[in-house]
Amino acid sequence: MPSVGESLGGDELAMFKRLRFHLDRKRARHAELDRTYRGVQLVRMLGLAIPQELRGFEFPLNWNRVTVDSIENRQDVKAFMRPGTEKADAAMWEGWQANNMDAGASLVHRETLVQGHTFVTVSTNAGDREHPLIVPESSRNMIAKINPSNRRIEAALRLYSDPWRSWAPDYATLYLPDSTTWLERDAGQWKIKDRDDHGLGRPPVVQFINRPRPDDFLGESEMADVMPLVEMATRVTANLQLAQEIVATPKVILRGAKKSDFLGIDGQPKGEWDAYMDAIWALASKEAAVDQVDPADLNNFIVVITMLAQQASAVTGLPMRYFGQNPANPAAEGAIRADESRLVKNVERKNRDAGNSWGDVMSLYERFRTGTWLPGARVTTEWYDAGTPTFAQKADAIQKMAGGTPVLSREGAWDELGWGTERKDRERGYFKQEALDIFGSEKDPAAPPVPTGG
Repeated sequence: MPSVGESLGGDELAMFKRLRFHLDRKRARHAELDRTYRGVQLVRMLGLAIPQELRGFEFPLNWNRVTVDSIENRQDVKAFMRPGTEKADAAMWEGWQANNMDAGASLVHRETLVQGHTFVTVSTNAGDREHPLIVPESSRNMIAKINPSNRRIEAALRLYSDPWRSWAPDYATLYLPDSTTWLERDAGQWKIKDRDDHGLGRPPVVQFINRPRPDDFLGESEMADVMPLVEMATRVTANLQLAQEIVATPKVILRGAKKSDFLGIDGQPKGEWDAYMDAIWALASKEAAVDQVDPADLNNFIVVITMLAQQASAVTGLPMRYFGQNPANPAAEGAIRADESRLVKNVERKNRDAGNSWGDVMSLYERFRTGTWLPGARVTTEWYDAGTPTFAQKADAIQKMAGGTPVLSREGAWDELGWGTERKDRERGYFKQEALDIFGSEKDPAAPPVPTGG
């Protein structure tokens, strides 16, 4: 096995080349999806209504970004629970916070929705052994070989560059079942820069897949259904802008006018703009006449855009108002919940799939942190409510369930309110302080009395 400073060789080099070949084949598609999400994609034109010189009139209605962000905005991880427990695990959440994964998770969810899949890696933290590194990765720079028999990752490769050095990939990380190897290109050869022989028995890589299907290990972009609609809408708006320039203003026709009718008081010919903006036109010839051609009605373009927005709403499950089609009056609270029912269910399904992947990530995190695997089933991921709750309605319902003849405990009511672990701990501290101030002890005054025998 080659050591640090030596060139990669043998089976490892063969796997490196194989993974790189497959990653290079997918780069064009990844770049296209990235441009589409950012709204700078190249729109195909028929070339009949708009000549090539007027491509600057393109204005993509970026419903692709709306489709992705509307889902990602509702994907917020709340807590993790160890196998066999129903209580949030403090050690895992501490590691989550130490890796700033409240922000990092958004990167993972967004990249998964845009590209169809992405990755998260876990590794030893040389500077802090108690908090292993959890790193979101981009599917544009990373690929994994998945065993079709058990659908597990056998190997993975990440290629990346330093833009201050060159745009070519000069660095790589090769993930194998028992080792992670960091590589640097030197004189055309990939040499080992560092190595971690972790002995996990599996690569420390977890893949997130959007719209998973059996034996499909790349997923599908969430933008797939709306991309053709955005392209058509872009062509419509380009035609609209061109029509505004050509036929959206009244046209004036002069018949029988003479050149002398357009002389200024100094006897010199007026400029075209001055002649057009004159408030009063006086024509010397008796046969002269002025006619006007009414501007074209551009409402047909609006009708087409509205129709495309309706189709986008149908295929994505997003409300029409998300695509700029706002009603005269704002929707009522109940109507909002009903209008977003497909969106909420879609997010919940995606959270279920992503939650399984996050469970694998945290299992790897615990293995790196403690040196042992967690027993039993996978780690459970808990999410915040994906709906758009009205706080007054929710608080009223929780109060009714927690008061009178309660069906919810105080802790259960906090869960329904969507409070995280830190918020609950802060509230427990408030209760203890109140009890100390009033009763002189930390006994919780809201706790039920302990029954005694007799």
